[in-house]
Amino acid sequence: MMKVSIIAGSIAAALAFSANGIAAGISNDVVKIGVLGDMSGMYSSGFSGPGAVAAVRMAVQDFGGTVLGKRIEVVYADHQNKTDIASAIARQWFDTDNVDMINDLTNSSVALSVQQLASNKKKLTIATGPGSVELTGKACTKYGIHYGYNTYALATGTASAIVKDGGDSWFILAADYAFGHALAQDTTKVVTELGGKVIQTVNIPINTADFSSYLLQAQGSGAKVIGLANAGTDTVNAIKQAHEFGIVGAGQNLAGMLLLLSDVKSMGVDITKGLRFTGSWYWNMDDASRDWQKRYAQFSNNAAPTGPHAALYSSTMAYLKAIEAVGTDDTDAVRAKLGEMTIDDFFAKGGTIRADGILMHDMYMLKVKADGKGEWDLAETVSTIPAKRAYLSPENSECPALKR
Repeated sequence: MMKVSIIAGSIAAALAFSANGIAAGISNDVVKIGVLGDMSGMYSSGFSGPGAVAAVRMAVQDFGGTVLGKRIEVVYADHQNKTDIASAIARQWFDTDNVDMINDLTNSSVALSVQQLASNKKKLTIATGPGSVELTGKACTKYGIHYGYNTYALATGTASAIVKDGGDSWFILAADYAFGHALAQDTTKVVTELGGKVIQTVNIPINTADFSSYLLQAQGSGAKVIGLANAGTDTVNAIKQAHEFGIVGAGQNLAGMLLLLSDVKSMGVDITKGLRFTGSWYWNMDDASRDWQKRYAQFSNNAAPTGPHAALYSSTMAYLKAIEAVGTDDTDAVRAKLGEMTIDDFFAKGGTIRADGILMHDMYMLKVKADGKGEWDLAETVSTIPAKRAYLSPENSECPALKR
């Protein structure tokens, strides 16, 4: 009898593990996803905020609300754009609340901090809001995924187009933290490689209300282009004040290096018409995107249909599909599966996630138009930027995972 019991126990144990020794099934009988973002501040409109939470919840509902027979739960919190607050929340989520994956992470400094913390605890992060290339560069981790865009892709798209059109001298106003520094650096690299020059870069504290002194300095430089290496309300304030000063009318051009539809709507097309910007997705680009936008508007109380919000939906669906495919929410198994999958949906056409964590997918050059036929019909797709051109090649990446 004892021998029979041992054999039966061995069979049960074997069934509880996959061929590679990873425990099957769902830990704690629930898959818990944490949306950690800027819920009330300068990035809460198009990058993060209630619209981000809605996108994740919509994906969970569309997936069916359960995976492998277990409930999917979404929790969210406001990191207030502070790394210490973000890290404290993430630590509690991992250590006490059994959160399996954190996404959003708008704000590059926050994302870099939480990504490292998550790596130490062998937990996944999927960053959709931040832009710094460091997330998949020097600071890459085994469990960190960057899903949607980065500063290199933004510079490759927008700066390349402007320099090729004759905008070969730049004055850059950069947000004074990881994202702004990275975007200014990548923009400078593109401009100089194409034969242009950056006269000066000025770092400006985030959440600045008055850009007048910086804009006047840029105007006095004689640069053909004033590049805005910032985002959210910083970009909105800078463009509005540049319009008030008549800077564009006097002959200089503005380059919003990271612009979202929510920003365009906030400023109005009278101010923004003709502006070109690089985006990860546009809701009116094809039937699949239009269908998603229509359903998302109803689900989210008409939140802005931006690239980061669409990325949150897409990445959540990819994460849940990976769990379903491997039969467990074990972090190593899910991350390995995500690296094998082709993500082919309305957001990422034939997308793949590299070993450094970057989602390889096409980017788009967009242009603000003045003849839209609806509330969010504010831009048009000018051209497609292939993934291989939009992102650093593996050979040029500084991620240690690609050097092995």
